[in-house]
Amino acid sequence: MAAAAAAAGPRRGRLGREARASLAAFLLGASVAALPVVLGSSPALLAAPGLRGRLALALHVAGVNAALLLLYPRPLYKIAVRACFLGFAFGCGLLLSTGRSAWRHFGWYMCSLSLFHYSEYLVTAINNPRSLSLDSFLLNHSFEYNLAALSSWVEFTLEKILFPELKQITWLSTVGLLMVIFGDCLRKAAMLTAGSNFNHIVQNEKSDTHTLVTSGVYGWFRHPSYVGWFYWSIGTQVLLCNPICVVGYALASWRFFRERIEEEEITLIHFFGEEYLEYKRKVPSGLPFIKGVKVEL
Repeated sequence: MAAAAAAAGPRRGRLGREARASLAAFLLGASVAALPVVLGSSPALLAAPGLRGRLALALHVAGVNAALLLLYPRPLYKIAVRACFLGFAFGCGLLLSTGRSAWRHFGWYMCSLSLFHYSEYLVTAINNPRSLSLDSFLLNHSFEYNLAALSSWVEFTLEKILFPELKQITWLSTVGLLMVIFGDCLRKAAMLTAGSNFNHIVQNEKSDTHTLVTSGVYGWFRHPSYVGWFYWSIGTQVLLCNPICVVGYALASWRFFRERIEEEEITLIHFFGEEYLEYKRKVPSGLPFIKGVKVEL
């Protein structure tokens, strides 16, 4: 559950084998950023013409995948290959971010997107290993989420071709990057504060160990993980200077979280009764024009 409920659980902070495998694979994938040093070429490897850089990338992918197949049995390989893919995307983002390439800001976006998805898995592995699964990467979040991501890539590419100057507004992309950093940090702080009860799926049954958390970032907002995700998602489009998707993401995210918060607060009121109602009266949801479920007095 992504709201202010937490439960006592197994000791946190230790990296299990899934977390260790994912971290090693992520770093292995991200090592693609070191290819320019190995090749003695320009750091802007992906933006440079010619086949040498592309061939190096293909060999890197093949070599890393072979290493993962040798290192991990199938259950861990499924984790490692996803983490490695995200690490590879992060490393490619670093390469694009280097220099004055027209794709520089898209490189920032790639780093932000890949790190967000990988950190969702890693924090869950540390925080609540019992709920850990391949879905914790959120790579298959929903059809709508994937369609939104694809739409942002299409808009960026088309506008880069038709209005290239629009994609070179560095100050605006920097504002977007700061929104992304703020949003992701707030979300991860919420996950860590909520503890072992944080779950990507809304829980409908209350265990004996559930307690209401109102400290830390939950003292600022009732739903800090949603607030973080909301501003992270909009920030990615500000970063890309995507005017259409900025509006689309803001409206779609607002509608999604309004419905999700109402659904979740019904459960929390059922769990905690007057204790949650008092908390609800004192602390805002954190999202604009979203007050949560209405309670008849």
